Amino acid sequence: MMTFFHPICQWRENRRVDDSLQLRLITAADLPVVERLWQLYSHDMSEVRGTLPNAEGTFKAGRLPTYLDTPDAAAYLIRYLGAPAGFAFVQGLTGEARSIGDFFVVRAARRRRIGYDVARELLRRHPGAWEIGFQAENGGAPEFWRRVATDAVGDGWREELRPVPGKPHIPDDHFIVFTTRS
Repeated sequence: MMTFFHPICQWRENRRVDDSLQLRLITAADLPVVERLWQLYSHDMSEVRGTLPNAEGTFKAGRLPTYLDTPDAAAYLIRYLGAPAGFAFVQGLTGEARSIGDFFVVRAARRRRIGYDVARELLRRHPGAWEIGFQAENGGAPEFWRRVATDAVGDGWREELRPVPGKPHIPDDHFIVFTTRS
């Protein structure tokens, strides 16, 4: 079995030095691709959230429209080996704290440092206070975000439990809180 490993990421503009991974702002031309990736993301999260597709077999767009065309958010498309491989949405750009609104990497690109490299690049591009939320039941998410925070700021982070607004039946979300420097 061959192991595929990416060296520690170095970025120039919107490309990683080895060019296998690209992180760039979503354009209008990308919307159909992002909407299809959102369906894959929603399917993955349906296990955690207990959501089902609608009568047409699709999941609702949820928060997706709120990330587009707003000065408070940055919507990124992740491309790996030339293919769309996920997305990352950063919120709170005009406020005091940034957050990851939604973050998704397709299964074929997981466990290859893609998500980790993208997360670290987002922290670099948007320095300041961060609050990154996740569900403990989302397999791998707790360890992933704790590792990202530890590698970014050492032990300078804390984890909080917060109720999900308007959804008392859902377990509290976990939030990792820290500050990055430029």
